[in-house]
Amino acid sequence: MKKIIYTKDAPQAIGPYSQAYLCANTLYTSGQIAINPENNEFIGGNIEQQTKRVIENLAAILKEAGFDFEHVVKTTCFLKNMEDFNIFNDIYEKYFTSKPARSCIAAKELPKGALVEIEIIAIKN
Repeated sequence: MKKIIYTKDAPQAIGPYSQAYLCANTLYTSGQIAINPENNEFIGGNIEQQTKRVIENLAAILKEAGFDFEHVVKTTCFLKNMEDFNIFNDIYEKYFTSKPARSCIAAKELPKGALVEIEIIAIKN
């Protein structure tokens, strides 16, 4: 079984992809950047503001699929500036309390000039 996941509470895809795919008991999200789902506009701001918006977008997708942060087993995080790593971690750890596996990569450039992008894999047993 596979199913495309869509919620109006997360940004619409800005390209030819889905917000997420549910395959059996595993959810794969596309990378999320700091886009406000109410108007589909990039919020800009600093790493703290952008990280919170990205995580709120991911929370909406998880909820739509019937998951929550406790189901997340892997995250891939992209930061424009590794100097933001500590601030990013301070926010990240408040949501990802189950401490999923993670990769954190410095990216030269992200869509819309974003400072952070996160994608997740979540599993329900």
